[in-house]
Amino acid sequence: MFTLKRASLMVAITLMGLLTACVTQQSYNSLEQAYSQLQQAYQGDEVEIRQLQGELKITIKDKILFPEGGFKLNAKADQVLAKMAPTLSGFQNTKIVVRGYTDNVGIGPGLRSEGIATNLDLSSRRADNVADYLIRKGVDKNLISAQGMGDTNPVASNATPDGRAQNRRIEVTLVGPGN
Repeated sequence: MFTLKRASLMVAITLMGLLTACVTQQSYNSLEQAYSQLQQAYQGDEVEIRQLQGELKITIKDKILFPEGGFKLNAKADQVLAKMAPTLSGFQNTKIVVRGYTDNVGIGPGLRSEGIATNLDLSSRRADNVADYLIRKGVDKNLISAQGMGDTNPVASNATPDGRAQNRRIEVTLVGPGN
């Protein structure tokens, strides 16, 4: 009797391991497919797509999406984000996180008059606008979130104009099972 219970337990553990491996492979395949679709859609654009462990990160330079120092999407944003929406709208279990980043230059009087007092406010408005656009284009509102990061996590030095330009960006990260 003890041997039968032990054998049953071993079979159950083995089956669970196989099922977990299948789900992991399926998740990987879904993110890999999204990576391929997005790479094809963005050839030549100022968009970087990186596949990380269990994540897919799309980085878009702010000048493509917003007027300089602004937060409202420009005409080019429609072209860029419209390429992303069909791929993202196909996901049912993958979290989509939109993060906005800025450089460390202070907020000017024009933005202050619109109620934006800090870089964190600016980055939040930018991330919100991108997330809202994607939702309007069919991305599940329950899967998407937006975060303003302000001038945290710079990818380059803020001491030069080129470095500041690199730090002003939107990152769209796909996290989760990939389906």
